[in-house]
Amino acid sequence: MKKQFHHSQLITLYVFCMLPVLGLGQLEHKPFLDDFQGMASVTHNGISLVPSFSLGEPAAIFDVKMTKGKFSFEPDMRFALEGKPWSFLFWFRYKAIQKKRFTLRIGAHPALNFRTVNVIRNGANEELIESRRFLASEIVPNYKISDKVSLGMYYLTAKGFDDGLRSSDFLTVNASFTNLSISEKLYFNVSPQAYYLRLDDKTGYYVVAFITLAKKDFPLSISSILNKAIDTQIVPEDDFIWNISLNYSFGGNKKVPKKSVQKI
Repeated sequence: MKKQFHHSQLITLYVFCMLPVLGLGQLEHKPFLDDFQGMASVTHNGISLVPSFSLGEPAAIFDVKMTKGKFSFEPDMRFALEGKPWSFLFWFRYKAIQKKRFTLRIGAHPALNFRTVNVIRNGANEELIESRRFLASEIVPNYKISDKVSLGMYYLTAKGFDDGLRSSDFLTVNASFTNLSISEKLYFNVSPQAYYLRLDDKTGYYVVAFITLAKKDFPLSISSILNKAIDTQIVPEDDFIWNISLNYSFGGNKKVPKKSVQKI
């Protein structure tokens, strides 16, 4: 069943989800997590995990990763800049194979996707935020050719439980070129990809590039996503989508108190 939320309820939900993260640095107990890191981004055009879809307006994105051994918990929360939620993904991931050159990751997440609807209540028009529930899983093999070059695939399948999308498949082949030096301090990363997308009975083929410009030992970076449809039945009028984002990275290789993790 679909659920409807007032803005106050969504703010409460967001704070509840972020409390463990906000409290990590406040406790000084014996470390439990192997790593805690994250990134906060703002962009003029929010683009989804599946890059053929965009919010069509400025957005803020919060990614957090908490790692223990081969397991990680990675909430991904996206909002329009006006404060309305866009999507919440709660990733649980496991590194099934971790060799020198080859890795295989599997993962799953419950997710909420939000949209604004207008309803009449007691004779008055009222704006509510409606959530739609999804469950997805992924498999991610990757082969490292060198310290700067790798090849991989990504497969994501999802099932919807409410009105709208019922099932989807997302398959990519990709290359990754990292730490390409521009100067002594500046470098950039590039990841070109080609992918197939199926949403219920509609399909599409696309190419996309992820580009990041960064400075060594500096938390801010600039990134861009360029997505082009090749042949698609899915929103064919939006055959080219792009954005530019400003990113702030934090954490990384820091031990996290055990007590705070047990609250998650």
